[in-house]
Amino acid sequence: MAQEQLWTIKRVLDWTSGYLERRGDEHPRLSAEWLLANVCGLSRVELYVNFDKPLEQAELTAMHAAIERRAAGEPLQYVTGEMPFRHIVLRCERGVLIPRPETEVLVDAALEGVDAAVSRRGGDVVGERAVRVLEVGTGTGCVALSIASERPGTLVTATDLSDRAIRLAARNREALGLEDAVELVECDLASGVDPALMGSFSVLVSNPPYIPTRVLREEVPAEVVDYEPKLALDGGPDGLDVFRRLLELAATALEPGGTLAVELYEGSLDDAAALAGAQGGWASVEVREDLTRRPRVLVCTREG
Repeated sequence: MAQEQLWTIKRVLDWTSGYLERRGDEHPRLSAEWLLANVCGLSRVELYVNFDKPLEQAELTAMHAAIERRAAGEPLQYVTGEMPFRHIVLRCERGVLIPRPETEVLVDAALEGVDAAVSRRGGDVVGERAVRVLEVGTGTGCVALSIASERPGTLVTATDLSDRAIRLAARNREALGLEDAVELVECDLASGVDPALMGSFSVLVSNPPYIPTRVLREEVPAEVVDYEPKLALDGGPDGLDVFRRLLELAATALEPGGTLAVELYEGSLDDAAALAGAQGGWASVEVREDLTRRPRVLVCTREG
């Protein structure tokens, strides 16, 4: 961008859209809007009512750096450092999995489990009778924080093996004022969770690494493989390595009537349902579709 010319919001948007389109961006206008809104501290709607506003030199410099990062293939969420998810906005950073829209279906299933637990308690959900949720692999905290914000009074314990993820989730938790509702534990699966809580969780929810190794290697776009953490993506040969461990955990973590909700690779859901059926102890096992009508979430209800 030639900086001696007057670069208004409209001109920067148009130039950036064309540049990113030539560099292979699938949604160049959307990318341009996200980047410019972030640099200028405006909403995307505000951009369109300020078309004639010129950018300051510092904004132009920041925009140039952001455009080059995006043009190199870096995900928008890492470039801008944030992403909306359901009713909240989350900080994002490299090394932590970016929340996907399909994960909102996982949150819906978890909230149903919370509501079912409230009903079992006759609406009395304070003190020792508070509904407890265990999330494994919290990442940015998108699932845990959504549950806590949408169902006040629910107590969520969220774990992650990654120190970077736990630190990012903590920042998101503090920004949303949910420190009293969400406990964060750095550990493998639930190894660091208070053993006294086992058997008291109404919901066990997880978006674990679930992409089969071959699919990750041969089919997943470079924008994901090159930038997002493999630890949060690779689910082993059939995508179910962590899911098998979650099934074992569910047997001890969930209260009678509790809900297991797990997001999985679309080609793995039937096998996952079969594994749950073979384990036994489930009153129901159901496969649910995501927003694109692909199999995405396994929802199981404990007997009792």
